[in-house]
Amino acid sequence: MKFTEDRLKSFAAPLSDTEDQKCKNAIGMVRDALKNIGFSDEGKNIEKMYLDTYSYSIEMRNAARNRKVKLFVQGSYANNTNVRTESDVDIAVVLESTFRTKYRPTTSDSTYGFSSSNDNVQTFKDEVEIALREKFGSDVERKNKSIKIHGNTYRVDADGVPCMRHRDYSNDYSSNPDNYIGGILIRSDEGQTIINYPEQHIRNGREKNNQTRTYYKKMVRIVKKMRYIMKDEGYESADIISSFGLESLLWNLPNEIFTKYSTYRYAFGEITNYLHRNVGMIPDYKEANGIKPLCSSSTEIESYKRFINDLYYFYEYDI
Repeated sequence: MKFTEDRLKSFAAPLSDTEDQKCKNAIGMVRDALKNIGFSDEGKNIEKMYLDTYSYSIEMRNAARNRKVKLFVQGSYANNTNVRTESDVDIAVVLESTFRTKYRPTTSDSTYGFSSSNDNVQTFKDEVEIALREKFGSDVERKNKSIKIHGNTYRVDADGVPCMRHRDYSNDYSSNPDNYIGGILIRSDEGQTIINYPEQHIRNGREKNNQTRTYYKKMVRIVKKMRYIMKDEGYESADIISSFGLESLLWNLPNEIFTKYSTYRYAFGEITNYLHRNVGMIPDYKEANGIKPLCSSSTEIESYKRFINDLYYFYEYDI
């Protein structure tokens, strides 16, 4: 399918400034709900982690129970790579005061002076659900990994993700309790444990975008739009790859691939050509957080290869 420069330019453009307020409102909704179960923002304002993102964040405390949580916008909105305005705003609701640890051999909780807690991520999710239902009533829907707040004429759709801080001390040799790689641990209702690194994702995406003169996120938006068009055209491979997977796929590419051309049709053509020529490198690629591998199985590797091949032959630019 042929794409004009103007059409690609429209694909590459970030969402409007109203999306910024949408993210701030979403995190404010969750903040207000948590006040119903004893958390306080202690007069703090909702602020961005980085000014050039929509990654709003705020910390709250429950002094009576000595608990601390951090709320922040994650996902495509936080990274300013969203291409569909109807998408939910994802809010991580992170229990910080109780956390799961990972150590190198011969190291344990006693090394850092940590003690066990009765708090756990499953009961925390229950509490967050209660708080949200008290605030938003029947508009709240519990899902496997999150709690959805359905929007209406004056409120956006939001997905709250209750989770616990995951601290990886594997590379700490000084017994410093603050020297860890911080992730979030999600426990699904089906019993699956997932560890993600959304804060590193936000930081790495921002750095990559700056290093490529903002072409990284422009190309991410274009490839996400391509995926939706391919799905509409009946490409099965486009159904399998996630938006996060595409963002991560492009994050692995050399910076000079993004800056070789200034026109979008050539710049995106360079992306598709590079991916097609170097498809054998996919097993070495990581997620955009720079920590987890992009593919965890040979099946996933083949899915990316198939999508790249389809994209390569699908995309043409109109001169």
